[in-house]
Amino acid sequence: MTGNFLHGGTVRLVPLSVDHAEALFPSASDPEVWRWMPRPRPESLPQMREMLTQMLADPARRPFAVQRLDDAAVIGSTSLYELDVAQGRAEVGATWFDRSCWGGPCNAESKLLIFGHAFDDLDLARVGLRTDNLNERSQQALTRLGLAYEGTLRSHMLRQDGTRRDSLFYSVLAAEWPTLRDKLRSRIAAKTAT
Repeated sequence: MTGNFLHGGTVRLVPLSVDHAEALFPSASDPEVWRWMPRPRPESLPQMREMLTQMLADPARRPFAVQRLDDAAVIGSTSLYELDVAQGRAEVGATWFDRSCWGGPCNAESKLLIFGHAFDDLDLARVGLRTDNLNERSQQALTRLGLAYEGTLRSHMLRQDGTRRDSLFYSVLAAEWPTLRDKLRSRIAAKTAT
């Protein structure tokens, strides 16, 4: 971590600000990008600014904008949230990327950077992730990376369409981080080579 930036080879994570609203709005307002997000999709730039303002006001959240290095474009966002340094835990979420980045190295590298920040900089013991029971793509990705499936909270929250969502919980512990780091580096290398 240099300053407040987390640097990778393809992307860097920069502290999120309301000034990122205009750059993030096109991806956040895309119904397919926002499909599995539990919060309402922003439908206007003022709504986008309000959502970012709420994220920034949460003292237990460290939100980042994801910036592509080759052109400095802001292509998505991710956060550590429910951060409790005293207990050594956090969750990774509120992650989305412009569709043009899907299938490339950007998501894997942002995970590498945010997990590295959690375990190496903040010395956390545990980082969790949760996903909608219908989001099979996310579940497969988390399983492929070797995160431990911890269980399902049934009828955990409302989806945007008003139906009830079951949330599947996954985690990685500090002792497991070196293995996950190696898997993420391999994925990034494979996606960068293509």
